[in-house]
Amino acid sequence: MAMGAYSECTDFLVGCCYHGSMLIQSVHYTFAAEDADKVEAILRELRDASRKEEGVTTFDVGRSRDEPNVFALWEEYRDQAALDAHFASDHFKRLVINGIRPLAKRRDFTMVVPI
Repeated sequence: MAMGAYSECTDFLVGCCYHGSMLIQSVHYTFAAEDADKVEAILRELRDASRKEEGVTTFDVGRSRDEPNVFALWEEYRDQAALDAHFASDHFKRLVINGIRPLAKRRDFTMVVPI
């Protein structure tokens, strides 16, 4: 999915037969080379704050060895309510909406449920 509003992340889940199940989100960001180190610091802060959320079971961030301006996030949420709480958190708004998203050249994500 391309960059966009928060609702793009979750609209497809409304009425889904998996509603109430754990949700897994994989996000890949590409940034300008000159922003990469700044973004890493922001993502470290986001990771640390997100891991403290009650409904977050996993929140990992990686940086590409071959393309150091590319980052990957792997996020697992207990359920839809936990994902909604994450998106509503102050740290998400500050670090993602007003932090890394304006710097991103590309953002791709996939939301899946366990099988």
